[in-house]
Amino acid sequence: MAIKYLAALLPPILLLLFVWHKDATKEPFRQLLKAVIFGALICIPAVFWESFMGTLLFNGEEPTTIIGTTLNAFLCAAVPEETLKLIALWLVLRRNPYFDEHFDGIVYAVCVSLGFAAVENVGYVLNHEEAWVSVAVTRALMAVPGHYAFAVFMGYYYSMYHFVRHDTTTAISILLVPVLAHGIYDSLAMSSMVNPLIGGLGFVFLIFFCIKMQRVAYDRLTQMIGLDRA
Repeated sequence: MAIKYLAALLPPILLLLFVWHKDATKEPFRQLLKAVIFGALICIPAVFWESFMGTLLFNGEEPTTIIGTTLNAFLCAAVPEETLKLIALWLVLRRNPYFDEHFDGIVYAVCVSLGFAAVENVGYVLNHEEAWVSVAVTRALMAVPGHYAFAVFMGYYYSMYHFVRHDTTTAISILLVPVLAHGIYDSLAMSSMVNPLIGGLGFVFLIFFCIKMQRVAYDRLTQMIGLDRA
């Protein structure tokens, strides 16, 4: 059992350490822990929200069409999860005196998102008795880095709105960009529910999408570091 928890928790921990290492002026541990805990706690309303939407849209059954899987990806996963992450991020930062650098938005957003991803990962790994190794490896390479990238986008626009551009487009992008990235990711990942051919094509596009998403996320991360050094 311990090795299953390790397999589930190690990927988000490593990504948290990566972002923490990139932060030139380290945030207080208690603030980072608060963000992680808030991210973990939003799993509770996320489960109820996603269950409600799944019942409303599909009567609790799995969708088997492209339109159905896309709606499922956006309305039952991307929208509720990224909305709750943004609420958690706002709660962490609204009276946080340490939110004083551009890169901080990314740091706290990643903490929230990977707190969520850690709990989600544990659930997936423990719920797959026989295939838990393949599930853990796949999520370590795809799903957890995906949550990390969504968080970088959210934190980037949150900081841009707070420090640089106080405009409507930037404000909307705080939620819209991670929702789009998350929704596209899940749409491609769920394409196998339609048929094997579409699933195979979807998986190929998913690999390319993930590579591009990580490159963009790294560019946004380095941009924020550069603004703090300027």
